[in-house]
Amino acid sequence: MKFEDLLLEIGGFGRFQILILFILCLPRINLPMHFLLHNFLAATPSHHCAIPHQEAFVNLTMEEVLLISIPREPDGTFRSCEMFSQPQFHLLLNSSLQPENNSIIQHCQHGWVYDDSQFTSTISTQWDLVCEQRGLNQATATFFFIGVTMGAVVFGYLSDRFGRKAMLLLSLVCSVIFGMLSAASVSYSMLAILRTLTGVALSGVSLIVLPLGMEWVDIQHRTFSGILTSIFWSIGNMLLAMVAYLVREWHWLLVAVTGPCLLSIVCLWWVPESARWLIANGKVKQAHRHLLRCARMNGRKDFAEDVPLTMYAQRIVLQWQHKKPGGSYSYISLFRTPVLRKISLCSGAVWFGVAFSYYGMSMNLTGFGLNMYLSQFVFGVIEIPAKMIMYVVMNRAGRRQSQAWALILTGLCIGANVIIPKPFTSLRSVVAIMGKGFSEAAFTAVFLYTSELYPTVLRQNGMGYTSFVARLGGALAPLVFLLDEVWRSLPEVTYCGVAVCCGSVAFLLPETLNAHLPEGIEDVE
Repeated sequence: MKFEDLLLEIGGFGRFQILILFILCLPRINLPMHFLLHNFLAATPSHHCAIPHQEAFVNLTMEEVLLISIPREPDGTFRSCEMFSQPQFHLLLNSSLQPENNSIIQHCQHGWVYDDSQFTSTISTQWDLVCEQRGLNQATATFFFIGVTMGAVVFGYLSDRFGRKAMLLLSLVCSVIFGMLSAASVSYSMLAILRTLTGVALSGVSLIVLPLGMEWVDIQHRTFSGILTSIFWSIGNMLLAMVAYLVREWHWLLVAVTGPCLLSIVCLWWVPESARWLIANGKVKQAHRHLLRCARMNGRKDFAEDVPLTMYAQRIVLQWQHKKPGGSYSYISLFRTPVLRKISLCSGAVWFGVAFSYYGMSMNLTGFGLNMYLSQFVFGVIEIPAKMIMYVVMNRAGRRQSQAWALILTGLCIGANVIIPKPFTSLRSVVAIMGKGFSEAAFTAVFLYTSELYPTVLRQNGMGYTSFVARLGGALAPLVFLLDEVWRSLPEVTYCGVAVCCGSVAFLLPETLNAHLPEGIEDVE
């Protein structure tokens, strides 16, 4: 007997499962509000060098002071990182005569002045993370994703060892603590450390929510459950745009996006541990209690009489399949056998490509001709129909084809915007939105697909490993923007190439459409 057969007896998708899924969707909403927070937390408003006051400036307007103190770009805007070593008063007579002698141009000596019309303060303006310090600004997102990467390894193992619910609770509590402390940061170093620790904590939420819900749902509703949970990520995307629009001060913005974790902690009381995990680890009595609760809520009261025998049979079957306790499995087990080794290598490559291209697009809100708040909101909106379409496609074309082509088309859309001229703003925006849709479709597919590829005894280890690789992609994605100093289009070309190559690797994975979730390694091999 398989666990799916047991689910059929108690109801594989009833009120019990719907309640669990909606509760688990609450922390899912909160994830993008932190994962994409860098767009607003570290936004860099227009700025120029601060000009020290001089007696000669008394009768000049601010525009005239800037004209004689700061060189201009070819398009007429003032440079952000340079100033004249001495005021160039002759420019008041003819402002088109820009000095050709670069020896009178120097880097900013007295700090910067920032345009505060859009942001009251960001970490860029707080600690002057501009010009020579621009790399530190981008590194803030990298530090966060390094934390998520480390958390994927930690929580992937711990949730297979100590259970899904306990580790989800731990990650939510830590998220609140580190998130609130981040808002109180008094130095860049303090913020970087606390954002890294916040990433570690939130990684547990990202890693556990989907498998915990999936392990309570029958085969027929598995895809629907995965898509439903994923839609709440998109809702979080849209909410981030609205919260960031309303809260323009970075300290309070961090408080605003961290606070909802408290609600998730309270609601987690009604979520049971995964019965599938409990049975796989020999904890039959606890699983029995949760299964009875599920049967009662789903109107299967007659199940109570037969459940002891059913549970006993299930335990015997699982012990026969596993041959050894689930706690003895580790990440090394993902590479010990041939089929699992191939799955792990290929799925790791796919996850890297998905995350690398997704965050590459999501953190370039100003590159497509739209207001950044509108871009964030539209990117969230377009994800919902992308998920709906992916739900139909995955059930028709299968997981493998859907995964591969969604990622390949993401890369092609990114590449198309390299070719389309900058003046074609509307066309570039449409292609970017299409690419974002394909990118989200690929992310939606990879979560569901991966949870079906690995057996129960290794599922969280597998999710932890693939999430680790994905977060490496997420950590590298913001740093790739710095390549525009080598060639302006090099970041987009890099995102395109990685997405297409990694999408092609998905064709090497096995199909899992309508297949039973594997319980032990023998089922996979």
